[in-house]
Amino acid sequence: MAIARETVLEIDLRALEHNYHYLRSKLKSETKFLAVVKAFAYGSDAEKIAQKMQGLGVDYFGVAYAKEGVALRNAGITKPILVLHPQPVNFDTLIERCLEPSIYSPNILKQFLNIAKKHNQKDYPIHLKFNTGLNRLGFWENDVDFIIAKLKESNAVKVASVFSHLAASEDLSEEEFTRKQINTFQKIVTEVDKKLGYSPFKHLLNTSGIINYAQGQYDMVRSGIGLYGYGNDTIIDSQLKPIATLKTIISQIHKIEPGESVGYNRAYSSTDYRTTATLPIGHADGIGRQYGNGKAYFLVHGKKAPIIGNVCMDMTMIDITGIDCKEGDEVLVFGPELSAHQFAGSANTISYELLTGISQRVRRELVD
Repeated sequence: MAIARETVLEIDLRALEHNYHYLRSKLKSETKFLAVVKAFAYGSDAEKIAQKMQGLGVDYFGVAYAKEGVALRNAGITKPILVLHPQPVNFDTLIERCLEPSIYSPNILKQFLNIAKKHNQKDYPIHLKFNTGLNRLGFWENDVDFIIAKLKESNAVKVASVFSHLAASEDLSEEEFTRKQINTFQKIVTEVDKKLGYSPFKHLLNTSGIINYAQGQYDMVRSGIGLYGYGNDTIIDSQLKPIATLKTIISQIHKIEPGESVGYNRAYSSTDYRTTATLPIGHADGIGRQYGNGKAYFLVHGKKAPIIGNVCMDMTMIDITGIDCKEGDEVLVFGPELSAHQFAGSANTISYELLTGISQRVRRELVD
């Protein structure tokens, strides 16, 4: 990998391929695989990630909103795209760009049926989302009769799949709850198949579900964070390869005397002679203020350099006392030597938040 000359997010497509094959190894050969590429593919580059995954043979893509699906279509993605949280204002666009909506409530079902009829659709693919315990989005188990009645009013749509989402599949102390979700889902899909008159495919497992509950893989699984190198478990993390490495450089070095302060609100005050470095990365780039004041550190030539003072919008200051470095040298924010999971944990948050928060103004550089 090249030495950084500015703040850059390196995206290793070889690691992505490794992670995909590792996750596939946990599944039956006939099980479909949906790659979740919402939120710019977890803060990386959704179009390039999807192009790579399409080449690897994934069956479906998952995005949160219609705009993300449109971007994939514009990038040449031809595989089916499931929009997990569609908004009615975008229903026309969904149909125009062949995007498949998650239908998760009576209101959404009625509105999409009307739009599909307006577009003279026949058997347009939809996906029924059921709530089995996450209590976020989804029909209730007792909504099945209503759904079937509405669907039989016209042939504008056809159910492609029925799915749900596990709430705590990474936490084995919640195994009883997860198994209850799996059992509830089984009851729902059995009822849907019986009353619908045909059998849509089913999917329930996320990344942690693939790892911990492979017996519930049904016809397809959905993986997001696992593709990007994190499995919510230290043992699994050792088998995966993080695809993203965030680097920056030293813009300026300062010598600080005892009693001097650094940054806004004088949040850091030196008790002795220190050497500090100012870096061109800040909370507008995704490194939030919660990492400041010694909570987190970066690596300079492999040595820990704690963040001092408050993180600024475009800059961060670190303590490089005792580290042999100069202006222009590379600084590692997170990557192979310091994972996003470790870095995020220093501020009591998670890798998902850190990764998806990396600003689009940070240059992306592909490694393949």
